[in-house]
Amino acid sequence: MNTSFPYPILYESPRLVVIDKPAGLPVHPGPKAQHSVEALFPLLSRRKDGPWLVHRLDTDTSGCLMIALRKQALVEAQALFASGQVRKTYWAVVTNAPDHAEGMIEAPLRKVTSKEGWHMEAHPDGQDARTKWRVLSRQGNKALLELDLLTGRTHQARVHCQVLGCPILGDARYGGGAGRLHLMSRALEATLSGETVRAQAEPPTFMKESCQSFELAWP
Repeated sequence: MNTSFPYPILYESPRLVVIDKPAGLPVHPGPKAQHSVEALFPLLSRRKDGPWLVHRLDTDTSGCLMIALRKQALVEAQALFASGQVRKTYWAVVTNAPDHAEGMIEAPLRKVTSKEGWHMEAHPDGQDARTKWRVLSRQGNKALLELDLLTGRTHQARVHCQVLGCPILGDARYGGGAGRLHLMSRALEATLSGETVRAQAEPPTFMKESCQSFELAWP
């Protein structure tokens, strides 16, 4: 097990690792943030051909992030993500509890760019996007949801919760108000040639504290 990496390593093999990315850490360095997941890659491997991000998480989303240490594993894992063969489970605290216990959101998504920036929106001309959801706990107008992302579109969990009428707490862009984004990648599961990747991340402290303050039972 790698002991120098500053964040929890949830799964590790010679070809792949899954880390628990903290909320607030971008995956790429940028003009506003030099610290990033990619900046930490030398702590995972000194090989010249890698590592590589298999997929991405928003800066404010915490949890399971898969990284390939070998090119063949990258190609194989990305193909599984693209074909919907990776199970991706997210947890979200939402500001408006849904009426039902579970359901499916099927709402295509497209990117919209304006002078103020960009965002995603549900639109018939967008890319196919499907999310299964179920209520883990509810109290008053708040709920803790489990989201299974059957596709992998940008901001899918965030926009689909908005479509459901239940914006994610702290998601100002999609109607959830100011504050920290209460969304995490809880678990990943994928079967590649020669190995099955299973990883589960612990929710960040602020999500647990919010659930406690809202009297939402923790699973």
